Amino acid sequence: MTLADLKVLVEESTRKLLQTGTPPVRFWILADVLKKDLNDPPVRRVLEELAVYPPKLRLLSTLREDGTWPIPKHKKDEEDAGPGPPIGWTFITMLRNLQVLGDYYATRDDGHIGATIEKILGWQCSEGHIPGPFSAEIPSPYYASFTLRNMLQYGMDGDPRIRKLERWILDKQRPDGGWSIPFVQDMRYRHPYKSMKMQEFVDIVESENRPPYDPNEYVDIPSCIWTTVMAVRALSWSKRLAKTEAAKRGAEFFLDRFFQRNYHPSYYQSEKNWTTLKYPTYYGSGIVALDILSYMGYDLRDERMERAIQWLVSARSGDGIWHVSDKPNLKKDLMASEVAVTVLNRML
Repeated sequence: MTLADLKVLVEESTRKLLQTGTPPVRFWILADVLKKDLNDPPVRRVLEELAVYPPKLRLLSTLREDGTWPIPKHKKDEEDAGPGPPIGWTFITMLRNLQVLGDYYATRDDGHIGATIEKILGWQCSEGHIPGPFSAEIPSPYYASFTLRNMLQYGMDGDPRIRKLERWILDKQRPDGGWSIPFVQDMRYRHPYKSMKMQEFVDIVESENRPPYDPNEYVDIPSCIWTTVMAVRALSWSKRLAKTEAAKRGAEFFLDRFFQRNYHPSYYQSEKNWTTLKYPTYYGSGIVALDILSYMGYDLRDERMERAIQWLVSARSGDGIWHVSDKPNLKKDLMASEVAVTVLNRML
């Protein structure tokens, strides 16, 4: 496909999304593709629609004063049986809903979003990360990065707690440029742990008899593709961090492995995750990776990007939309399509 053909494709899908898109889709098309100013009349109109957008209002209405959302009863029972938040589903729900509300152009002054931010940062440990959500003793660079990404989106960049979280994430970058889950994605593969069930292994790590851990002993084991995607995604939300060598090394790590199977069975191992369209975009996928890479300046002059962009173009349906599944889900399809069009527009 030539650049001229790609331009026509982008223009066609842009028109389609402006005509049929939900308010958040139209807002981001106007802002990210057409580069309209917030004071532009079409943008002002769609912002008025977003202020009363029912899915946004529903999420805000269920957000409690303490900054948490209700979770399913079985998840609540599991959480209550353990140490409690941030271990459990409450923390995950908060992060996911913060991102979705950000997609709806919410700010930390809307509803109790400010309380959500403070609740999460109130869990920050002395090392800098937020414990959990699956284990108090096994830190998760994936969820630490998810937290950083959301905090940056809500304008918290100058907060010293965010800088502390940022330093923790940068400190966890591995020699190959990627990130992985300590213990679970390195020590777990060694004798005598590799024959254990996961919970048995986690119990050992969380016990007083936890074996000594030195990440430098596991440099032969590659980093996790999708944890790395999330880490670089967080870094790319800051213009300052997006230009760092750490961000570039992380981006190179997963760009080199585009379409490849993840080494680690604990997280999205199948290569199909690259070509499965997903929304919300907190799931690991090729479209998320391309959104990051294109924002960071990677383009069609790189043959690795050319192959990935060819896939993204081929995933577009004849109606000018990218569909997340065979089952109709217009809201998810349109949001995924907005990301796809934004990525392709950056190639022009």
